[in-house]
This record gives sequence, C-alpha cells and structure tokens, in this order.
Amino acid sequence: MWKYPDDFDVIVMGGGHAGCEAALASARMGARTLLLTMSLDTIAKMSCNPAVGGVAKGHMVREIDALGGEMGKVTDCTGIQFRMLNATKGPAVWAPRAQADKVAYQFEMKHRLEKTANLEIKQGTIEDLIVENDKIKGVITKEGIIYHTKTLVLSSGTFMRGLLHIGETNYSGGRAGDMPAIGLSASLERLGFDLGRLKTGTPPRVNKRSIDYSLTEEQPGDPGVKFSFDDEGIPRLPQISCHITYTTEQTKHIILGNIHRSPMYSGKIKGIGPRYCPSIEDKIVRFSDKERHQIFLEPEGLGTQEVYVNGVSSSLPFDVQLLFIHSIPALRNAEIMRPAYAIEYDYVTSGQMGPSLETKRVEGLFLAGQINGTSGYEEAAGQGIIAGINAANKVLGRPPLILSRSEAYIGVMIDDLINKGLEEPYRMFTSRAEHRLLLRQDNADLRLRKYGYELGLIDAGRYAKLQHKEKMIEEETLRLGKIFKQINGKGFSLAQLLCRPENTYASLMRDYPEAVADHGEEINLQIELNLKYAGYIDRQTSEVAKLSNLENIRIPTGFDFTAIHGLRNEAKQKLSRVCPLNLGQASRISGVSPADISVLMIALQKR
Repeated sequence: MWKYPDDFDVIVMGGGHAGCEAALASARMGARTLLLTMSLDTIAKMSCNPAVGGVAKGHMVREIDALGGEMGKVTDCTGIQFRMLNATKGPAVWAPRAQADKVAYQFEMKHRLEKTANLEIKQGTIEDLIVENDKIKGVITKEGIIYHTKTLVLSSGTFMRGLLHIGETNYSGGRAGDMPAIGLSASLERLGFDLGRLKTGTPPRVNKRSIDYSLTEEQPGDPGVKFSFDDEGIPRLPQISCHITYTTEQTKHIILGNIHRSPMYSGKIKGIGPRYCPSIEDKIVRFSDKERHQIFLEPEGLGTQEVYVNGVSSSLPFDVQLLFIHSIPALRNAEIMRPAYAIEYDYVTSGQMGPSLETKRVEGLFLAGQINGTSGYEEAAGQGIIAGINAANKVLGRPPLILSRSEAYIGVMIDDLINKGLEEPYRMFTSRAEHRLLLRQDNADLRLRKYGYELGLIDAGRYAKLQHKEKMIEEETLRLGKIFKQINGKGFSLAQLLCRPENTYASLMRDYPEAVADHGEEINLQIELNLKYAGYIDRQTSEVAKLSNLENIRIPTGFDFTAIHGLRNEAKQKLSRVCPLNLGQASRISGVSPADISVLMIALQKR
C-alpha cells in the first residue's frame, strides 16, 4: 500500500450524476475535493435513457440549478429536444423534460469538473474504508493507494455487487461494459450497515436506419423550454423529433409464451424492481387487459444512429427480444444494436442516515444516489448536491443544509428516504409533495437561490438578478391591484381581470398596453400565477405554518423512546431506529400513529 502524499477535505466516490454534483458543490465551497471514479471515460455517463427531467424530476433539476448545480446548465447546452410536460394542466405539475445528446452531455459535464478549482479527479476503485473511532479517515483503492480524508461521499450507483441478467445468462457488472464494485459492500457490512437488494433495467437500442418512421407518430419539441435560470450564452444544438409507436397483440403473445425464460419470473432475480418504470414483462402480466402499450423512439444523439426504445425495458433472452421487437410494425426490420438487460445491486436500507445525508453509524460518511435506494439521474443529482454541500459544511464548521418538505422536492425526497422504509426503488412524483403548488418548477430560484448564495455557489451577479426579479414581482402584483378598468359599467382591477381563466398576462399587455408593462417571460409568469392562485397559495402557506409547529419541537439527541409509557412497541422500534430530530419528522415515520405523536409530545413536555 502507498499513501497519497496529500490529504483531502472531501472525497467523492463515483462519477455518476450524484458524484458530479457532490464534487462540484464541495470544491466550489472551498473544500479540497477528490473525485475518485472507476473510469475517467464514463464520468456523467447516461447509463439508461439520455433524458433529463419529467414530472417532478424536472422540478428537481431546476432546484439543483437554483442551488448552484450543473445538471440543468449542461442539459440546456447538450439537449436535442425540449418539452414542457402537462402544459395543459395546472402550473403545479408543469414539468420540463429534454432529450440530451448522450456523449455531448457526458463530455460537457466532465469538462466542467476538470476546470473546477479545488477539485482533483482520479481514476480508482474504492475497495475498503478506513474508519477510526466511528469516524471516516480515508479509503483504500483496488490499485493499492490510500487516500486520507475528513469526509467521504459514497455515490456508487448500481455498481455495488452489480449483477446483470439477460435471459438465462447473468454476469457481474456495474452496467453493461463496466466492472462491479465488490469490496465496498463487504466493507459497509463489516461496519454494521444493513444492505438490501434492488433491481432496475434498460430497453434495447436499435439502429435508426432500420426503423419505418412512416408507421410512427412524430413528437416535436417545444421551443423556449429550458432548465437553468442563468443564460450562459451557449447556442443550442440542432433540435430533432422523437416518435411514438405501440406494441401489438402479437407482442403480448410472444412475451407470455416466453415469460418462464425471464429471470424476473423464473426466480433468478431476487431484487425488487421499480414500480413506476416496469419492464415490458411486468406490463404485459400486470395489465393483461390492455391491448397495446406505448413506445417512445428517442434518439441517443446527433452523432449516432442508436435509438432508445423507451417502454420495453426487459430481461428476456436476446432471441425473444428480437421476436417481440419485430412484432411492432415500425420495428419489423429493426436491428438491435444493444440488447435490453436487468441489473441487481446493493443499497443501504433506509433509517441509517440523517437529513444531512450523513450516516448515523460513521461520522463524516455521506451517501447519495442509488446507494440510498432511489432511481433516476435527477434524484441522484439532487442528493449529490446536498451531500457535497453538507460534507463541505462539516469540514468548514458550518451547520448542515436541510431543506424542508415545504421548500423543495429535494427536501421531500430526503425526508421520505430517512423516514419511510423503502421496498422498491424510489422515484420522485408531484403526488409525494403535499405543498406542490408552492413547489412549482418555475419558482425554484425564488425558493432556493438564497441558500446557494449563502453557501458561495451562486455569485453576486446572479443573486442581484434574483433580487431584482423578487422586487419587480412584488411591486407589479401590488400595482395591478390598484389600477381599475370599466367593463360593462363595472369597475375591476387589473389583478381581478388577470384572475379570470380566459385572461393571461400577455392578453392584459395586449388589451391595456398603457398600464401593463412587459418585464420578461419569467417575471410576467410569476405575477400571473401569484394572482391567479393567490387563494390556494395562501391556504398552503397557512398549512405550512401550522405544520412548522411540530417541526419546531426538537427531540434531544440520544432520547430513549423505549422508556416512554403508553407508546406502542412498533412506534418505539421505528422511532429508535430513525432517531428523528423533531416531532414533525417523527410524525412522518411509517408505523408511527397520531396517537403515538400525542404520547411523545407529552413526554417531551414533561422532560
């Protein structure tokens, strides 16, 4: 073994989407950071679909950007199609989504990492952790190098004891073409961590020239959609369309006739798969009454012919994949370039880390991404930026950044991860957020940019822009309430007129140009939404204030829940395992009832 001559404040293990955001955040905050990854050629690799955003996920990418992260900016300059999902519905569920050029995204993120001050990037695979007196001290790599550090962020993705499945064949790997991380799981188990097993998968990729696009529906993009609140002045790549097609009755018969060859149904796969991104086998079995299932044909980039067949994730043998792909009319002559596969991997079961993402068992050890049981690039990046921020905060002697459920989808996700036992890969949805009208994708900067500025991740110029935006929204919202117009002999304020369903800020500018000024698309939208949904927003704000009372009742560190008379045994077990910081967090633990909270509140008052 050889010790690297320099010590680090933060080491980030893993160069996926969580690791990239963690390393960038900690380095930009002034912590000397090392990003260790198994291969420099796969930093920020999009292992599955080269898409960013979607329902709730798009909200989270905008939150990452508001805090000072990079996922949104990199997507904006490497995206080849942008869309705003749910645009015909209410603003709480509007969600930006983009297809990125897979290779361009990877190279752009790597370039931004390489030019970041305080950040070193090295190729290496962590085999063991150095822990003394329950504190992280360093890591040992497979290459025989010891790196010392004050904090460590583990973002291992699907690599911990990864096992790939294609039909009856299975082999070790972190993803197709990459080796797994074997020693890390054993090291965590020796330290007393409980590990579980999850499963995810990916569909086949086909050659574009072998697709009959005349049998598909074109899905063009939406001009003007973007993720970042900052304009970097980088021109967009050429924009292209995706296409939609469907499975057939023949597809269903082929899959059902070979279902015994799927490792998911033969018992070879032990891990639990994602409920909300099921394989085509699962769809056929669980939704047997459906005649067909939708498929999206999504290009993987401008410089490749590979097309991602979104909707047919599978672990069936290659020969069966070929049969069911060819049963789809638009794909009857499709050339499969990469077969679909499923992958099983280890994760750290919930209840073993706090809201800062630092583990309870080992001080200075933070977890981010799929190691916590989540799925998706966006969920990983959201955890990554928080883990990187809090690792740096710990080194710098600052309090951790903990986002509440009423402040961010990132806060909702982390609160769910630490309080609810996961039985399947976690995916972010708008339905998981009880205050989603407050947590819109369009106001993420108004909610979170102040934190990024205080942490040093947002510069003074960008923060001044935010302050100007806040001022204009407040002033114009008040001003429109004081300007009245006569309509059919009755007086109405412009604010009242804007609340009518048929009116928009743009229509008011057209109808009353002398009274309604154009402040730019972002500010105009905020004024409109603040007035249209004022009653609902006020109601949710009031609910947040009421719930904050529980959040303010702190539970002392080391509190003995087992000694509380009248608390149910299940509640004692769950509370002792999670160790909530306050009564609000305790109330959200699965298995803890409102009656248990009442008993706990009395016990805290007596104390």
